Amino acid sequence: MNKSALKTFATNARKDLMKKVAAKAMKIGITEDNIKKAGIESSDAFFIDGKQLSKKDKIQRDNLISRINQLGFKQVMEEVAYTWFNRFTALRYMEVNEYLPTDVRVLSSTNADSAEPDMIKEALSLDLEIDKEYVYDLKLSNNTEELFKYLIIKHCNDLNRYLPFIFETIDDYTEILFPEGLLAKDSFIRQMTNTELIPEVNWQKVEVIGWLYQYYIAEEKDRVFKEKKKFTAEEIPFATQLFTPDWIVCYMVQNSLGRYWVESHPEHRDLLSKWEFYIENHDPEPFLEEKLAPYLNKELIVEDIKCFDPAMGSGHILVYMFDVLYEIYSKCGYMEREIPRLIIENNLYGLDIDNRAYQLACFSVVMRATEYNSRFIRNIEREGLRLNLASIQETNHLDNDDISYISGVNSGTDCENIKKFIRQFNDAKTIGSLIKVEDYDRDFLEKRLSFIQNNPAKDLFEEEIRKKVLEILPQLLKQAEIMNLQYDILVTNPPYMGQGNMDIVLSNFLKKQYPDSKADLFASFMEIDHYIKQHGFYASINQHSWMFLSSFEKLREKLIRNKSISTMLHLGPRAFEEIGGEVVQSTAFVLRNNYFPCKKGIYIRLIDERTAKEKKEKAIEAVQNQTISYRYSFDQDNFGKIPGIPIAYWASSQIHNSFENAPILEKIACPRVGLQTGDNKQFLRIWFEVNKNKFCYEYNEDMLHIGKSKKWFPYNKGGSFRRWYGNNEYIVDWEKDGFNIKKDKQDRLEKGLIEKKNSKCWNSEYYFREGMTWSSLTSGNISFRHTNKGFIFDTKGPMVFLDDSEDYFTLLGLLNTKVIQSFLRLISPTLDYNPGSISKLPIYLVNDNLVKEKVIENIAISKGDWDSFEVSWDFLSHPILKHQKGSRKIEIAFENWMHYTENQFNQLKQNEEEINRIFIEIYGLQDELTPNVEDKYVTVRKANLERDIKSFISFALGCSFGRYSLDEEGLIHGGGEFYPSRYKTFLAEQDNILPILAGAYFEDDIVSTFIEFVQLTFGEETLAENLEFIADILEKKKGETAKETIRRYFLNDFFKDHVQTYKKRPIYWLFSSGKQKAFNCLIYMHRYDKTTLSRIRTDYLHEYQIRLDGERKSLVNITESDSTTKEISNAKKELKVLDKKIEELKEYDELLHHMADMQIEIDLDEGVVVNYEKFKGLLAKI
Repeated sequence: MNKSALKTFATNARKDLMKKVAAKAMKIGITEDNIKKAGIESSDAFFIDGKQLSKKDKIQRDNLISRINQLGFKQVMEEVAYTWFNRFTALRYMEVNEYLPTDVRVLSSTNADSAEPDMIKEALSLDLEIDKEYVYDLKLSNNTEELFKYLIIKHCNDLNRYLPFIFETIDDYTEILFPEGLLAKDSFIRQMTNTELIPEVNWQKVEVIGWLYQYYIAEEKDRVFKEKKKFTAEEIPFATQLFTPDWIVCYMVQNSLGRYWVESHPEHRDLLSKWEFYIENHDPEPFLEEKLAPYLNKELIVEDIKCFDPAMGSGHILVYMFDVLYEIYSKCGYMEREIPRLIIENNLYGLDIDNRAYQLACFSVVMRATEYNSRFIRNIEREGLRLNLASIQETNHLDNDDISYISGVNSGTDCENIKKFIRQFNDAKTIGSLIKVEDYDRDFLEKRLSFIQNNPAKDLFEEEIRKKVLEILPQLLKQAEIMNLQYDILVTNPPYMGQGNMDIVLSNFLKKQYPDSKADLFASFMEIDHYIKQHGFYASINQHSWMFLSSFEKLREKLIRNKSISTMLHLGPRAFEEIGGEVVQSTAFVLRNNYFPCKKGIYIRLIDERTAKEKKEKAIEAVQNQTISYRYSFDQDNFGKIPGIPIAYWASSQIHNSFENAPILEKIACPRVGLQTGDNKQFLRIWFEVNKNKFCYEYNEDMLHIGKSKKWFPYNKGGSFRRWYGNNEYIVDWEKDGFNIKKDKQDRLEKGLIEKKNSKCWNSEYYFREGMTWSSLTSGNISFRHTNKGFIFDTKGPMVFLDDSEDYFTLLGLLNTKVIQSFLRLISPTLDYNPGSISKLPIYLVNDNLVKEKVIENIAISKGDWDSFEVSWDFLSHPILKHQKGSRKIEIAFENWMHYTENQFNQLKQNEEEINRIFIEIYGLQDELTPNVEDKYVTVRKANLERDIKSFISFALGCSFGRYSLDEEGLIHGGGEFYPSRYKTFLAEQDNILPILAGAYFEDDIVSTFIEFVQLTFGEETLAENLEFIADILEKKKGETAKETIRRYFLNDFFKDHVQTYKKRPIYWLFSSGKQKAFNCLIYMHRYDKTTLSRIRTDYLHEYQIRLDGERKSLVNITESDSTTKEISNAKKELKVLDKKIEELKEYDELLHHMADMQIEIDLDEGVVVNYEKFKGLLAKI
């Protein structure tokens, strides 16, 4: 199945339908902003914009307006569009599979050369109730579009006899909004029936309906997620629909329904040969059959098995349940033609909050039945069909008058009981199947419904109520019946939704009804055991976070105490082809709804496979081979031996011993979460953005006193994988003991924007203390780093503190070992290593001086590496200069630096492996772990020629601007007053402007300045050789000189590299005239003042414009002279380019003039993003 083509088609179809439906609404005077009134109105005349509408049209228009008033214009347009989409996809499926009662194609033709649908040609002979005279007139007038609409509506009305859930009788407002232009070449109908785009073989499996629906709503799903807000009831279906891959559905159904039957009927074990994903334990515990006996029903009849999907979506799981049930019925000897009806009416039950999905689920199930019995659809008309599927309806719109009308009285027991029944379905479109239906008097409600159906209303007011009640009450009774049953088998792919996306209604409901699983909607669906019989099966695929996170610990505790994990496919990331990345990590599992002592579950670990296809293949291997390394048999009673009760089925006995016997980390140290500013844009900066004089980068307790306080303080915020030292990038506004942050939190609390628990600055007593930090959010291994005194820390950069400094370095060494990583994969194999997980680590500390020495050396090596780059606030000088060792050649200096970094890298790797070895032996894990460290996990950098030459160029510019000096080490000017006397060997630019132009128009441009720097640092005699070396690294082109290569780099690539190095917070700002790059110059933001723009304009731009005017005159002279044809041609080409540049400079000069007159000031405390925006139009885009 070409899913890419399906996705493209469905996405475009939605856009096309939404556009066409809205266009039809506009034609009858209805838009999002306005509903027109009739110009002339009488009993038989109704006009909109001069166009007369029929009486039928008027009724449909009135119904449409009523619906819009109830739901809003956009939602009604969406509703009509998806209704037609569902109908057309159903028609296409049925015509391809020859299921249409008329036996004539309605959207396409059996003749590949014909663009006209067969029903158009055979209109007069169709087995439908049609007005043949009307059809004849339409054919005669060649009004194909109106004929197509007429016949489609007739087909839909005819199919209502068989499939009323998707083909409602079309006399409502969906008819008046029938899309136009559906037979046009570019219409979605033409795309749907294009067999090159979507081959007909794709329509032969009913699963195509589910895929199309998922893709149809894909754009809306993307939209609601991008908005990062609470989902409304209307948005929940978009956000949570996810079509389950076939093979995972097979696994869940085979190991729940299949196991349920075969355990009760072992004589039917030959069915297992058909079930590719059925997991069998070939080495069961002794006397397993005797232990199972009390839980099995040997008299089980297949007609009595009730299977339920409480979040059925488009019915994919139900369809495969149908297949397995069909196999069981056949095995039991039932007549083939009777089986489909028996399955649908006796075995399959489903609910969903989405009306669209409900339609498709019903259709999919009936189509599956038709695959097995080609007469099934026609039999529906004769015998009817009881589908036990429902779209959950809510009752918020029913008021007390409606309730009184239903109950027949205004007060009393009956009225209160009805009210209780009705109100439990308030917000049901949000809460869905999680509602626990309370006891109700079904007989009384059915009698009242029958009375209302058979007795007309007394007046118009009561007629409105009656109409509302007759529409909603049958649906409520049906959903209540389904919700009130208990099922043998429950299989589902539940909605995934974290608390951050839940509205207050859903959030409060879960807190009250499902407190142990309230953190995510999928977890609450794990607690709907009120739907399952005591010895039934529950199968699901959801996110694996419930297996490990502390927020689900109580859920896990209840699960292992009250249920039995039968099997699990631990899928990890990328189980769904449509979802890339590491965020969605899945697990599929089957539970028995009772605790079964002494029976081990079977777990298949598939988290390392990178594609869904690989996972499927590995799963099949593990099903067939129980000795394969990633298949585990585990007694769930052992889960409780590890703190937090993680579902760590792969843990060895030695690891269990460690958790049972070693003290946990929180007994010897304090892991703490840190500050949550509430507004990082306002209160955080990267350190190089601000005035260094206001930044406390050298810790001093005096700096914390109110009178002496700096504004900015170092801030641990996690960062990339890096051990021992580093990631010191962020700073936080903690002036006057955090006055601004505390005040902002208090203001937000008073406005009700945050909860009280978020109004505090957590664990502030630990701020500025020495400790270890780590990045809590990571998709890979964890890494711990030493942090000196003086840091505040973030929620994503938490810290560990020790009172006993003797154990500090030993603990840091242990935390960076493979031992701890293996433990964390048990406790928290999600993306979030929070302090709760860290606190549970089993810690054996040894008084080993070798470990301490290695750790101290590792910190020193890592700090040296971090400080070798100018993004460190402890950067002193460029390593190529530091490793010059008297050489006058940059190449040799780089080689010295390269040898040094290789030695440092190798030493760090050796140290880490030695520390690994020591702790692997201490924990007795020699059979499970090796001390080896892969190069990719050694977090110091080896020399890199291109990177280091480019950073050398950046350092040279830093010296040119006065950020650094050849006379002193470290950061010289980072804001405040500028002192030229600190630059003697190499003078800093006096005006803070370095022009970057296509030619050498200024003596002090960026190229000449850089060449001067190279000459001063490496000597004049090797200057040419050094420039050639640099140019080669910058990919010198054939025919270029070294200076031309360097100029090209500055003109095209330097700023890109600078922006990347400085994390999109450039400190050297590129003023650029535009696309032609006619004029460019760099300035250093920390030396900017309000006269800088004027100086750029008068000292450089105007001077440059004069020179270009001179060039232009020379070129004009050539074109007007008696030069050669080639010379004149070349001059004209150059003139054309030059004129574009001159025009660009004129426009740039106007804007520069305007802004220079404004004398814009910048505040370094506001950071790069805010200040850069002040010069929009003058500066290159970041």
